[in-house]
Amino acid sequence: MAQSIDLLRSPVLPSGFRASGISCGIKGAGKLDLGLLVSDHPAVSAATFTTNRIKAAPVKLSMRHLKKGGLQAVVVNSGNANACNGKRGEKDARSMAQAAAGALGLEEGQIFVCSTGIIGLPLPVEKIQAVAPAIVEDLRPGGLRDFSRAILTSDKRNKVVSARISIGGKKITITGAAKGAGMIAPNMATMLAFITTDAAVTKAELEVATKSAVATSFNCISIDGDMSTNDTVLVMANGAAGNSSFRAGSTASRLFRQALARVMLELAWRLVRDGEGASKFVTIEVLGAATQVDARRVAESVANSSLVKCSWNGSDPNWGRVIDAVGYSGARVDEAKVDILFGGLAGAKGGKAARTPIARLKAAVAKKEFTVTVNLNIGRGSHRVFTSDLSEGYVAYNRLEYALKLQGR
Repeated sequence: MAQSIDLLRSPVLPSGFRASGISCGIKGAGKLDLGLLVSDHPAVSAATFTTNRIKAAPVKLSMRHLKKGGLQAVVVNSGNANACNGKRGEKDARSMAQAAAGALGLEEGQIFVCSTGIIGLPLPVEKIQAVAPAIVEDLRPGGLRDFSRAILTSDKRNKVVSARISIGGKKITITGAAKGAGMIAPNMATMLAFITTDAAVTKAELEVATKSAVATSFNCISIDGDMSTNDTVLVMANGAAGNSSFRAGSTASRLFRQALARVMLELAWRLVRDGEGASKFVTIEVLGAATQVDARRVAESVANSSLVKCSWNGSDPNWGRVIDAVGYSGARVDEAKVDILFGGLAGAKGGKAARTPIARLKAAVAKKEFTVTVNLNIGRGSHRVFTSDLSEGYVAYNRLEYALKLQGR
């Protein structure tokens, strides 16, 4: 009998984890902008980071701390990315870790540090240092909501998911919190995500499970085609559930990997639905590619096309823009074999306009959620990408953010 993965209606932290979120003044106006997530015991950890060659100071620091092992806490600020600040940025990231470590009674190397917000502005780390005792004081098992709110930037909604499975008679919880609404076209992940679990799992198993889950979730979303300097996905497993560690390839291993992937996919979908200015959730499904690599190239090319995304915003089933993106994707393509469907209705067959009435195609693209299927009909490669439309709201939000921030200094 297949074992189930239960998504909880009310997300909770796994056993042995506490969280908090407070205002330290980076965003101003009393907005939550500093989050802390702590395991009561050192956790087995795995992470993936941005592949952008320009990496923020906290990313570089956290990569070093992850290698040492024994992570027990993550401290996150929003409103400032602490990226491209030179030596000062590196010093501020360390000061952030030291402030959290001192208040928690831990070593600096046990602290994972993340920042998110505007690039190129110095981090007012003294504000974080000043409230370190207070955010530790506020830690509690029920602090997940405040933590998830404190890490948001342009997001309109919290993004928190919990799943529960049973391994060896022990109930195991996997809970994730994520942020991200713009600058999202992952080659790892363009956002921050923190996944906690009370499962006992080996480091090797967790690393494989994390990499696999990221590949089918956060690496399959795109909002605007941009990759950030701060992208991070962290998974912490503290073993508090009391299960016996499982082997790769076992039934328990498969179930754990499926549950972890499910949590990440649910979070990824929420990131897209909350995209800056987004009004539509679109699944790009590529079939019949010569290879898996080609399928991904086509899916990402279509998902990242500004022209295609603008047409979706106007409920325009413009398959010509789609096939154009297919053609410049770099994938092997035979124009005479390309089929393009909107919500299952043919817009193009064999590289030419299909006979589907335009009114029916327009109705399909007018829906809040729909699928665009591109069948290349030359192989077995397939891939999916989840994306959104491009609206005036996206442009309005992103026009002046940096300049306005500088004026407010």
